[in-house]
Amino acid sequence: MDAHNDDHSDGYGDGYDHDVLVVGSANADLTVRVDRRPDAGETVLGTDLVESAGGKGANQAAAAARLGGRVALLARIGGDAYGELLLNAQRAAGTDVRHVITDPEARTGTAMIIVGTDGDNSIVVSPGANAALTPKDVAAAHAVIAGAAVVSLQLEIPMESVEAAAAAAREAGTRVVLNPSPAPESLAPELLAAADPLVVNEHEARRLSGAANGDPADWARALRELGARSVVVTLGGDGAYVLDAEDAAAVPGVKVTAVDTTGAGDAFTGALAVRLARGESLAAAARYAVRVGAAAVTKPGAQPSYPTADELPEG
Repeated sequence: MDAHNDDHSDGYGDGYDHDVLVVGSANADLTVRVDRRPDAGETVLGTDLVESAGGKGANQAAAAARLGGRVALLARIGGDAYGELLLNAQRAAGTDVRHVITDPEARTGTAMIIVGTDGDNSIVVSPGANAALTPKDVAAAHAVIAGAAVVSLQLEIPMESVEAAAAAAREAGTRVVLNPSPAPESLAPELLAAADPLVVNEHEARRLSGAANGDPADWARALRELGARSVVVTLGGDGAYVLDAEDAAAVPGVKVTAVDTTGAGDAFTGALAVRLARGESLAAAARYAVRVGAAAVTKPGAQPSYPTADELPEG
């Protein structure tokens, strides 16, 4: 039997129950640091295993909540110790977890992460309960979707559930932030048309735009021509590029020493969603999100690295 968790939050003013509703994945991150990542067939020694809260959906929710956003998460977890780890991390960040569904018979999703000395990582995800987040779960959350200023989506849950959430958000007049990661070969036209913005890194931008040899401006233009209402291309330490009907702008990066890049893109997207929910322009929201992403790479882990608003570097 499924069980919804029963944490309660006070109602909010301004016409919205939440700034951001994240519909997406929740994973336990199992991280090992290595001097170098192994080649095929090779064994290397690493550090002790570190267990922490992750998953693209849960990461974005935690990042947004730690920045002071009024955030809810719709996700599925198993009735195991990892599920409890994830719930506790969301509560600590300040996320409303009433819409996180616990399935006692399922295993919580896990991500196996190898981090090199340069801070870059390799990740393998086992979806677990995330694979069972269905369009029916999305339909049951219609009032929550309608009560949010922004719905943030990624692709670590079934595509039909992502599409259902985007359709429900558009019907309700809720803005959709779509981070199509892991990157598919293509996106359904209806899903692309809901994205305002589509948030992609360089790899995702190349794949989805078909402009493999272009630059960020080329990718953004191509993605808008394919139907996205607006586009943000994240460029790691080099910042971001934004394009919408009003503006095209390169957002400079913030210089920091990277320790671990795990979850930095999710920190960026969560911050972007919060600022868009508060009515900022896409370029202004991206400038803020670049600072949040920069802060996140200076500490190990995904959610454990996410800053509060007071901990941001100057940008």
